Amino acid sequence: MSYPLWLRCEKKLFERRAALTPTTCQKLIAAGYSISVERDEQRIFDDKEYEDVGCTLVPNNTWPTAPLTTPIIGLKELPVSTEPLKHVHVHFAHCYKRQEGWDAVLTRFHEGNGTLYDLEFLQDATGRRVAAFGFHAGFAGAAAGALAFAALRDGVSLGELKPFPEENEMVSAVKAKLSGRKGVKALVIGALGRCGRGAVDLFRKVGLEDSDIIKWDMAETAKGGPFDEILDVDIFINCIYLSSKIPPFLTASQIEQAGKNRRLSVIIDVSCDTTNPYNPIPIYSINTTFDKPTVPVDVGSPENPPLQMIAIDHLPTLLPREASEQFSADLLPSLLELKNKESARVWTEAEALFKEKMAEALSFNV
Repeated sequence: MSYPLWLRCEKKLFERRAALTPTTCQKLIAAGYSISVERDEQRIFDDKEYEDVGCTLVPNNTWPTAPLTTPIIGLKELPVSTEPLKHVHVHFAHCYKRQEGWDAVLTRFHEGNGTLYDLEFLQDATGRRVAAFGFHAGFAGAAAGALAFAALRDGVSLGELKPFPEENEMVSAVKAKLSGRKGVKALVIGALGRCGRGAVDLFRKVGLEDSDIIKWDMAETAKGGPFDEILDVDIFINCIYLSSKIPPFLTASQIEQAGKNRRLSVIIDVSCDTTNPYNPIPIYSINTTFDKPTVPVDVGSPENPPLQMIAIDHLPTLLPREASEQFSADLLPSLLELKNKESARVWTEAEALFKEKMAEALSFNV
């Protein structure tokens, strides 16, 4: 008897990645799973690629009609709604760190008697995430930041960002925009993690000198912010994973006080903790998007040089095929255990965390 899975479409604008790729689906089917895949013109993988490996294609956005015993697999959060959630859902819900609307999301699961296995919190026996987009998030974030820096030097703001078919094309495009601009300096905070390593890799591949890529991690930030050193680079990229309150890395007063002496012109918050009360870059309040990738930061005076912020919460979709393949391959061992979710450690721990967070949400609303 096969174990069913349902890959839903993504409703987030510009999102082209998939939690399950045709490659992963083929391996799951060989292991005894049956997979329904919603048709999706936005997804980087053609519907036929799934059909060719044995998936059953179903109409777009029909997962609410799926049997309640079928887990629904997705990537990004579901659209805002009050409709109760009755299924088992596997996706990034962005509601466990008290982000904006977190309690409403969890209440939907309570009211529908559904379950959330949040992809961000699936962990192996050592406490490390089983799958993450970190490397590609950092790589793409650094690329977006370099493009925004080049645009500012040309006197304009960065226009719409469109996904690249593969990494080499992204690197070539960024190199071309930076051509002739020597001595560009970047600071990566969280440089030793997956995300930070991705950012450093991009900066190296587009031609920044290694001495101009400043790599900070826990040792360098241990003294606590704010850090004036951030003001002395061209591009600052935040790649940390925020799990608790920390002193801010940069403040509005620092920026204003630096005045015309500030070198910093672009900030990329890959972590994108915009609505997190512990946001370590409390100088902006909205996420940016692929069609409008930057937002100006208040610099105190029109005479001061401009400063722009990038805070796109799904940066890896700039490299949708490669990022999806890497993530899905890392997730595969856990998915192979999903049919034993009542006893498999990765799933029982994820369910226990869900119940803990749902209890928090219910008490929060009392």
